[in-house]
Amino acid sequence: MPRVILASASPSRKKLLDTAGLDFDVVVSNVDEELPIYETLPPLEMVLALAIVKAHTVRELIDYPALVIACDSTFEFEGVSLGKPLTPDVARDRARKLSGKSGYLHTGHCIVDLNRNIEISDVASTKVTFGEMSDEEINDYVASGEPLNVAGGFTLDGLSSAFISSIEGDYTNVIGLSVPLVRSMILRLGYSWHELTHQPIGAEN
Repeated sequence: MPRVILASASPSRKKLLDTAGLDFDVVVSNVDEELPIYETLPPLEMVLALAIVKAHTVRELIDYPALVIACDSTFEFEGVSLGKPLTPDVARDRARKLSGKSGYLHTGHCIVDLNRNIEISDVASTKVTFGEMSDEEINDYVASGEPLNVAGGFTLDGLSSAFISSIEGDYTNVIGLSVPLVRSMILRLGYSWHELTHQPIGAEN
């Protein structure tokens, strides 16, 4: 079986694959996600394009049989892509706009099979609805620093979980990547999910 490579520095994505039992290594792509060329693309096209670029960037660093998994996420709100806020002012403004409203978390996924020189890509989308947030809550949340470097300025597995009233779709997608979609893509490539995991199904802890 080929080795599995996660082309991401995201702790959340790493934790998701760890929890799912996948046996993998991490090779960071260091792709600049903020280039103007990506900002011109619609949200779905943007995350797919970045996932593909990240996968191919890491592919050039690998010289052994491997499955390279790369992802990129954004939050679409009223037709506009909201990436990482990066600054407190932007994070506060976005939180106020999202308060009491809904949007869609899109994650582009690309898997490159270096063993057979083929690749597949797909997008997972999850509807996220926020509760009403007070200015005090928003200020405290932004002061934590958590929203600055996550797509849309929120995360389901952190402090902002208290402000998310509901989701429709795959919750792992909101955290960073869709584990069910990754499994589906691996099966579509002709590999067995359980043979790529380090925890055999039915094994006791």
